[in-house]
Amino acid sequence: MSKTIDYGNLMHRAMRSLIQQVLSDVQQDGLPGQHHFFITFDTMHPDVEIADWLSDRYPGEMTIVIQHWFANLDVTDEGFAITLNFGDNPEPLYIPYDAIKTFVDPSVEFGLRFETQDDDEADAPRDVAEAPMEEMVEPDDTSDDAPREAEVVSLDKFRK
Repeated sequence: MSKTIDYGNLMHRAMRSLIQQVLSDVQQDGLPGQHHFFITFDTMHPDVEIADWLSDRYPGEMTIVIQHWFANLDVTDEGFAITLNFGDNPEPLYIPYDAIKTFVDPSVEFGLRFETQDDDEADAPRDVAEAPMEEMVEPDDTSDDAPREAEVVSLDKFRK
């Protein structure tokens, strides 16, 4: 038995479970109201499945927007599959929860950020809303609504 409780990993598991529940609700009922999601994920994660041209264009990480047009949302215990439209080209993606770096719903100023011990920028946290625009991939988003700054939950205080 461990001598300490690993609150950081317990919180990560709980937050990923929250994302799974939110996406499951969207799969069943669609996006309610003005809700939409910015999800940044590690494109190099071994279980991520995206088109080669997307991984070439976004080596390391990519941010997708789930808002106006998406199809085939399939939520599982390990991750989710979704088809998004990139310049009139529907592309299927599979994103495991372990690959997610940030999850933001700017409509209600909610955000989660997952950090790892070996993250080079762990000592210099960056607000999700300040991510450079070239990192944002907005599939055919026709909305004029600019994302509002989101509250980001950080797990730094649980680390040794």
